[in-house]
Amino acid sequence: MSIVIVGGHDRMVCQYKKICKSYKCKAKIFTQMSADMDKQIGTPDLFILFTNTVSHKMIRCAVDGARRTNAQVIRCHTSSGAALEEILRGCTA
Repeated sequence: MSIVIVGGHDRMVCQYKKICKSYKCKAKIFTQMSADMDKQIGTPDLFILFTNTVSHKMIRCAVDGARRTNAQVIRCHTSSGAALEEILRGCTA
């Protein structure tokens, strides 16, 4: 399963990747808005939006990408490792 994580903290990127790897998921993580983020997203199976730490512009970009690829979008207010684990546990079960 491929995942795009939008938002979160810069210092948590390594932990997000480790958690995704433990659930056999490939992850792209965007904590900051880049100029060509919409082109870098690709065609993932799942978008995870950490809404507390992300701008409205990044959310719009991610939701538009999800609409184009018919991917599932999960919004989560907290950007903790435990929250990510809970999301992945529910999606991969």
